[in-house]
Amino acid sequence: MIGLGVFTYGIDTEYGELFVGYLIVVAFTAWALHTAGLLDRLSRLVAHNRSFTLAMGFIAAIAFPFTQTNDHYANIGVNILIFGTVALGLNIVVGLAGLLDLGYVAFLGVGAYTAALVSGSEFSRFSGVQFPFWASALTGAAASLIFGVLIGAPTLRLRGDYLAIVTLGFGEIFRIAINNMDGDSGPDITNGPNGIAAIPDLKIFGFNLGESHDIAGFTLGRFANYYLLMVLIMAIVVLVYTRAADSRIGRSWIAIREDETAATAMGINGFRVKLIAFALGAALAGLAGTVSAHVTYSVVPTPYQFAGSTAPNSAFLLAAVVLGGMGTVAGPLLGAALLYLIPEKLVFLQEKQLLAFGIALVLLMRFRPEGIIANRRRQLEFHETGQTDVPEQATLTDEPAAVTKAGA
Repeated sequence: MIGLGVFTYGIDTEYGELFVGYLIVVAFTAWALHTAGLLDRLSRLVAHNRSFTLAMGFIAAIAFPFTQTNDHYANIGVNILIFGTVALGLNIVVGLAGLLDLGYVAFLGVGAYTAALVSGSEFSRFSGVQFPFWASALTGAAASLIFGVLIGAPTLRLRGDYLAIVTLGFGEIFRIAINNMDGDSGPDITNGPNGIAAIPDLKIFGFNLGESHDIAGFTLGRFANYYLLMVLIMAIVVLVYTRAADSRIGRSWIAIREDETAATAMGINGFRVKLIAFALGAALAGLAGTVSAHVTYSVVPTPYQFAGSTAPNSAFLLAAVVLGGMGTVAGPLLGAALLYLIPEKLVFLQEKQLLAFGIALVLLMRFRPEGIIANRRRQLEFHETGQTDVPEQATLTDEPAAVTKAGA
């Protein structure tokens, strides 16, 4: 609940200068707590009570829209959850399996366009088809999974920079392809650069998410409704992630990430486990994309690029994973929240916004290269020289615990 109060105050700041002061106070407070050793104690406490911590975190997330009187902040919240969900899927590929994917945002686009095509929109190529939400979500996730397998099967035998270049090419091919499927340059499927507009709001069990509803004396607007839906989807994604990370296949991902040659020599089928990671990460991104299409009312090709000044883009998602902390649950979620919220609040810098943002990222990577929330393995990787007394700092998916479980 303390975290909810801190986040709510930050998101409610009315002007950029106050938000900068807020960030400075939070940063110095975190530094002071870390110096005093309180953060290490909190990390151990969280690791020993993982289920309770997750439950309290989701309770705080559910309470957030009830603390807001402006639906604009709920809009920010739902976008953070959408991008956080996609970042968590990318964390499987990058954080667990160690595969550098520079075109991951394309899977978000596949899910969004799939949901738009079966949404019943009059601008859809299949305007007479309108799936219920559960069918639309499964269709979007399945389409992204299929694309993940089709792209991963011929390319995952590559490693390092070569794989990164191929995935970057896939992301650009996807954006260019949907931009040309307008009936003139290609088949008439996506309406080209105009995209698919007028996507209707979701109705779940007769509950129209596009309308305001009064619950226990609180009025929840349109974005608050979608926010609560994304909290539910986030809970499912976190469950899938934690179960996969703690499973035998999760240990295989980590073994491949650390040393693929040694893992293959121990009998792990590297191609198969990497393909599973690629497909699962793509499916989670597609699932988030199905909700994103309805939140924004339309889908267009422009956002699905490698880099840009606004989210979503592949560079944004990769930065969220790396800055938040690879291989953890809370890390990508925190990274997505910061990378989405900070540009939103630094509008007063205008053209200097990206400069200030870049300086902040460089400083963070200099003094905290393992990410804001890091598991013990990555701490030791970055601090093994000249610092042998690294405190034990466990996270919600700390790897050493899973080593014991898998090796038993």
